[in-house]
Order: sequence, then structure tokens, then C-alpha cells
Amino acid sequence: MGRRLLGLLAGRLMLGLVTLLLLSMVVFAGAQLLPGNVGRAILGPLASPVAVAALDRQLGTNLPVPVQYWHWISRFATGNMGESYAFRRPVASFVVPALLNSLKLAAIAFVIVVPLSIGAGVYAAIHARSRIDRAISLTGLSMTVIPEFVSSIVLILILGIWLRALPVTATAPRHAGALGQIHHLILPALPLVFVLFGYIARMARAGTIEALESDYARTATLKGLPRRTVIVRHVLRNALPPTITVVATQVGYLVGGLVIVETLFRYQGIGSLILTAARNKDFPMLEAGILVIGAVYVLVTVAADMLLIMLNPRLHRGAAK
Repeated sequence: MGRRLLGLLAGRLMLGLVTLLLLSMVVFAGAQLLPGNVGRAILGPLASPVAVAALDRQLGTNLPVPVQYWHWISRFATGNMGESYAFRRPVASFVVPALLNSLKLAAIAFVIVVPLSIGAGVYAAIHARSRIDRAISLTGLSMTVIPEFVSSIVLILILGIWLRALPVTATAPRHAGALGQIHHLILPALPLVFVLFGYIARMARAGTIEALESDYARTATLKGLPRRTVIVRHVLRNALPPTITVVATQVGYLVGGLVIVETLFRYQGIGSLILTAARNKDFPMLEAGILVIGAVYVLVTVAADMLLIMLNPRLHRGAAK
């Protein structure tokens, strides 16, 4: 059984590699469609055409697109992300710290939203069609449709300026310890919590209601087991796997879709880095940032698939066949 599960894991990873290869092609092609000239963007509008052409030759942007793609992807596959056009430094020296910053922010948001939304969804399902159920569902739906820039500005005004409860910048001082960094990341994490709460809570509610109405839950209740035992041992184990899938699909958004939040809170994450790279036509930085986000998304999705198989006995037996 273990070998079969390893084979399944290998198959998912191979599928992920194919996905990343296709993503790299799309990203590279899309970068080439950005208006303007790389040499002109770096040297400025007053540079002579001769200097611009010389820089294009030096950077290799005058080569055919397939040749440029091969040079880039062959280096990237070996761990070399290339050199930034704008800063003339290795791209990895920018991408790695930015990714770590975004992962910190995403982790804070996850620590808040996952238990909160799952708990609210399960509680709403247990009290289905009650006032508390309608209140949780309506709150989650309302929070989901509010754009991040709106909730971010409102939170900055209320918690950061009026109440002065939290700092309005996400970047902690250099001497700040772990608690200080967390303190600075709570406020920018809240808009992400608002967006994700509704999705996760709704899925947890639906899965819990389905599990409560299942035959095994009824059988456990008829055997005289306490309701809390039925929920913990039987209902949650079968209700949470679909919720895990939803949580995993939000990781790509949390890591790479933070441009607005990172910009408003002046946070140097991967989202703001990609935006800066696009503005500067810094192709190596742009392409590496997006592909790294894709790699994180693939790894998290594969991990979620394996966790689903471990939690769900039926999927476990299916994977072993």
C-alpha cells in the first residue's frame, strides 16, 4: 500500500511539473506582449537609440523569443533565476526574501481564518436554519464580496489611525523579534481573513450538514453515543476533507494575490515585487516571481491531496488499488 501511495505521489508531482512547464510558457509569452522596450525602460526616454540597442544585445532581448525562452528556462531548472534587468543583481536575492515575507503574512492570515471559519461553519451546520446560521452565512457572504482595498482602508482608519491599536505598516523594525513582526502583520492579515472566511465557512457548513445527515452519523446516534462524540469522531472526519481542498486552493491567492494589501501596507512581498517587475519590464524578475508562486501552489495542492487520502479511508483504499 505504501508503494502505491508513493506512486500516486510521484504521479501528482509529475503532473505538477507539466503544469509548471505550461505556466512558464504562458508567463514568458505574456511578458513579451508587455508594451515598450526593455533597454528603453532601463536607460530612460533620453537615451540614444544606439545605447538602447547595445543594451538589448547585452541582455539578449534582441534574440528570437524561443531562444530567449530556452536560455531562461534551462537556467531556471538548475536553480539559476537569472539577473534582474533593473537592478543588475541575481533575481533570487529579491524573490526569496519577498516570498518569505508573503509566506509570513499568509501564515498569520491562515492561523486566524482557518480555525475561525471552520468553527463558524461547523457551528452554523449544527444549528442549521437558525438565526445564528443565517447570521454566519450572511456575514461570510458580505465579507467575501468586499474588495481588499476597501476593507484594508477601513481597517487602517479604524484600527490603525482612530484607535491606534495596530501599526499601519506591515514592515517591522529590524530589531523587532518574532512577536513584534506578528504584531505588525495582524492588520494586513485581516483583509485576507475577510475574503477567505466566507469561502471556508460555507464549505465547512455544507460538508458538516451532509455528514450529519449520513447513515453512519444516524447509526452512531442510535447507538447512544453523545452528540459531541458523534460530531468529533464521525462527522468532522468526513466533513473536513472538502474544506481542506478549499483551503489549499486559496494558498496561491494568499501568496501571489497580495498586491493590493502589500502596496497599501508598504510590505515587500512577492505580489508587490511582481508588480514592480512588470512596471520596469524586468522580465527575469517577473517570470521568476510568477513561476515560484506556481511552484508553491503545486506543492500545497499535492500535500492537500495526500492529506485527503490519509483522512478519508475510502480515498485511501481507492489509492491503494
